[in-house]
Amino acid sequence: PVRKGRWKASLVGRDARTGNRLWTRPLHSTFGPQRCGAFVCVSENTALAKARMSVLAPETGKPMWQLPGIAEVEWSGASHAVLLRMARHPVLEAYDLASGRRPWRLPVEEALGPGVDLSGGWAFGATADDLIGYVAPYTGPSAKRASTFGLFSVKLTDGTVNWLRPSVVRVYPSGSPGLAPVVRPVDQRGQYGGFARLDASNGRVVGQISADQIPGSGWWLAFPERMDKLGFLKHDQQGSAFDLTTGGGTEIKNQRGWSFCVTDPRPLPLKHQAAGFYPVASLCEFDLATGKKTAGSEAPPVWFTGSQNGWRIWRDESGGLHGVKDGTPTTPGMYG
Repeated sequence: PVRKGRWKASLVGRDARTGNRLWTRPLHSTFGPQRCGAFVCVSENTALAKARMSVLAPETGKPMWQLPGIAEVEWSGASHAVLLRMARHPVLEAYDLASGRRPWRLPVEEALGPGVDLSGGWAFGATADDLIGYVAPYTGPSAKRASTFGLFSVKLTDGTVNWLRPSVVRVYPSGSPGLAPVVRPVDQRGQYGGFARLDASNGRVVGQISADQIPGSGWWLAFPERMDKLGFLKHDQQGSAFDLTTGGGTEIKNQRGWSFCVTDPRPLPLKHQAAGFYPVASLCEFDLATGKKTAGSEAPPVWFTGSQNGWRIWRDESGGLHGVKDGTPTTPGMYG
């Protein structure tokens, strides 16, 4: 943060090896910088009518080109990136990062249907040649029904829609939409169905359990390392588990699953800031037979942490940062 005239912050570029400052760029308001290929993308003036996204050279901080409005990087390769441009009618657009040329664009409503509202949230994940997106439902104060929601997949090369799963909500915790999406269908009356894990490559159901198999209330979802089972965790009580391939119940003895460490997170105690900012939710391993945390559990599963060039990074429930280099192939995690 830097208070200087109309500027409220400063983006700083440093040499990663020495920490020496290379450049600074004043900012009024921003959602922060993102890596986009060999460049840096940053949203600027997000609180103003003249919001924009700037693509910066990482060595100098100088803008290569800019886009009007607010956008977020959902995928980037060495030379291209796919941006979600946030507007009343949101659009996915691919860009050549060096020139700013746009190879393709896809209105999100062209994939999911009219009535999309990003106020409910969204998430994207990419594997191989596809980008899988999720748009959550939102019911405004004056609305009588939820906005359009669901999952869809597009080709990174040309923006062609591969498949879509309308009217499903993503569940948490679970894998990235691009790796192991787990969803619940919602009918027109707002009633939830069972749980299904989808194949991110084609949108087909890999395994599911029906709504009548769900054990009442008071549970939290828990998944093991390979997400081949779906657990219902009940804190300090015996839970239950189902095989996601067959849909049948499994023996609860010795069944473990990863779920959120706490069910009542507290906002971060930030100085000079209004309450309401929460830490990234962490996962802990539980014994589903007792509903208690396991002692000395190792790193969270790959579907949660993801991996980047063999490294996996996560935070524990106390906020401590951890990392392990185990050679896991690059994959998206729950948060991207």
